[in-house]
Amino acid sequence: MPRNEYQSQLTELREDVVAMSETVAERLEMGLTALETGDEELAREVINGDDEINQLYLDLEQQCTDLIALQQPVAGDLRFIAASFKIITDLERIADLATNLGAYAETADNDVFPSVNIQEIGETTLTMLDSAIVAYAEEDRELCYTVNDRDDDLDEECEIASGTVVRELIEGEKLGEEEIEPFMQDVSRLLLTIRDLERVGDHAVNIAARALYMIDNNDELIY
Repeated sequence: MPRNEYQSQLTELREDVVAMSETVAERLEMGLTALETGDEELAREVINGDDEINQLYLDLEQQCTDLIALQQPVAGDLRFIAASFKIITDLERIADLATNLGAYAETADNDVFPSVNIQEIGETTLTMLDSAIVAYAEEDRELCYTVNDRDDDLDEECEIASGTVVRELIEGEKLGEEEIEPFMQDVSRLLLTIRDLERVGDHAVNIAARALYMIDNNDELIY
């Protein structure tokens, strides 16, 4: 294969990974909106859209496999393809977590703890994901470290939110027997939402870590 065609395929892979990330970010934002508004139709759209993400993942996996098998890349090109493969895996898992949000939005009955700002936590995760993909697309090593550092802030936000739920649960008014089960189901969904958003942040850090490895052959952030 001529060199220019090979380089075109590498460029196409990068563009396709970025496009997948945009779709995943859109689904995550839709899941957060469904949670905030109680829009069951939007929640169902997020859930039903998971098959599309899975197909994008499989298509990109094949692109990576073909490039390695047919071109036998070395050095920087090999790191780029390997990083891209790892990144699409994290993107697919973020999409799964967005699907979880859709499921929570479908079944939640009420906003049991309005003092817990899920949307603010969600905005942090969306910013981290966007920054991680920009770091990959533009080979921005400093942005890789920024995403990694931002994860500490997200972990703190999630810890505070979970602590608020537990504290208000203990200090709240006693409920009647018929109210306890649905209330506890809503509490469980809220805690799972916080956990899943924290995991989105972890995947964003993984993406940034792979981008740094791709850029500088530096595995400092990989863990």
